[in-house]
Amino acid sequence: MTRHAIDRRSFVKATAATVAGATLLSPFTALSTNARASRLVAARGRREIRVGVIGCGGRGTGAAGNALEASPDVRIVALGDLFAERIARAQAGLASFGDRAKVPPAQCFTGFDAYQGVIAVPCDYVILATPPGFRPVHFSAAIAAGRNAFVEKPVAVDPTGIRTMLAAANEVDAKGLRVAAGTQRRHERSYLEAMQRVSGGAIGHVVAARVFWNMGSLWNVAPDPARSDVENQVRNWLYHTWLSGDHIVEQHVHNIDVANWAMGSHPVRCVAVGGRQSRTDTTAFGHVFDHFAVDFEYAGATEGGEPRFALSMARQQDGTAGRVEEVLYGSTGTARLTSGSARLTSHNKADAWEFKGPNNNPYVQEHIDLQKAIVDGTPLNETRQVAESTMTAIMGRMAAYSGAEITWEDALASPMNLMPPSLQFGPLQQAPVAIPGSSTSSASR
Repeated sequence: MTRHAIDRRSFVKATAATVAGATLLSPFTALSTNARASRLVAARGRREIRVGVIGCGGRGTGAAGNALEASPDVRIVALGDLFAERIARAQAGLASFGDRAKVPPAQCFTGFDAYQGVIAVPCDYVILATPPGFRPVHFSAAIAAGRNAFVEKPVAVDPTGIRTMLAAANEVDAKGLRVAAGTQRRHERSYLEAMQRVSGGAIGHVVAARVFWNMGSLWNVAPDPARSDVENQVRNWLYHTWLSGDHIVEQHVHNIDVANWAMGSHPVRCVAVGGRQSRTDTTAFGHVFDHFAVDFEYAGATEGGEPRFALSMARQQDGTAGRVEEVLYGSTGTARLTSGSARLTSHNKADAWEFKGPNNNPYVQEHIDLQKAIVDGTPLNETRQVAESTMTAIMGRMAAYSGAEITWEDALASPMNLMPPSLQFGPLQQAPVAIPGSSTSSASR
């Protein structure tokens, strides 16, 4: 398909929807084995589950592989990406799945409108795994076309995108579609069992949390003077907020999602700090921060009348101590969670617990759960849940970039729209590094 410009503002009509105080959906009950998913498909006479993939980078290719692992009845029927070489790389990466991952050239699409081609191919669901800035447009188009979806996290980079996602979530319900999100902790057995106990009162009333994603640097792609500004930024998308949301949104959303899960809602306000100390080269690392710390305040109070809160910390700095973990504090105990491990301590020894496994692969399980919902015709819509967690992370970034206290209502109502008014290869000035208290960055407020 051609690489023509797309006017986002004419394509997406942002709503004034607000979800303050909304109740998050319960986690979908996981299937125990891939074989069970296969039997469910066979029992209903389905010969295959057809999947289209929009975004063929590392995460999109990985998600396609996870979908194929989830059931032997899955077939990849369409691939779309801005760049043709990404499609070729994805096909090579999925070659071990044989004919189930062979996509004919007529069903491979490139360019900014590649998502339209994939959505037009008859399929049971589409995987949305492009850089997050594109997610609201792609998701809205998929739902408008009546497609079920696996939507990678985060689902937007600004409040305008979040409002679009929330409007589409209502359409998912109205059309009886199914949506699973890439917040895989909600599909991981160790987390599900621990959170079931937490919600049952094993550590009492949850009053606080500490959530962390501290690590070294990730990849970056050096700019090529032969390419346009837009192409260079898209290829180095982690370091441009209009594409990634910054790493508090793109990566730390996983941990923030657990805090919201435990608290039973989104926060009502936050204050934050952040900046750049290690990745100061704007040519290599764009304008994003390399560290954040946010204090999120939640509705409800402790027994002493103090607000409930979550301390969020994220950094990507080489040579620093790593930590990826969520710690929940209740009125009678504590829960400590990380991938494959969960432990509860309590004043009541009967409530003490430690996960012993076996654990599952949550990246595969989220596709098993989506496929099961599609085959069974049972409800599954994780859109609001992941949109709220994404908005929480965006609010934290807004507070850190601006240096201001930000409320949920003000953040969600913000007119901020980081996506360029039209998308095409050409010039695009890189946003400035935000300076709290004096920043003019469009990603501040």
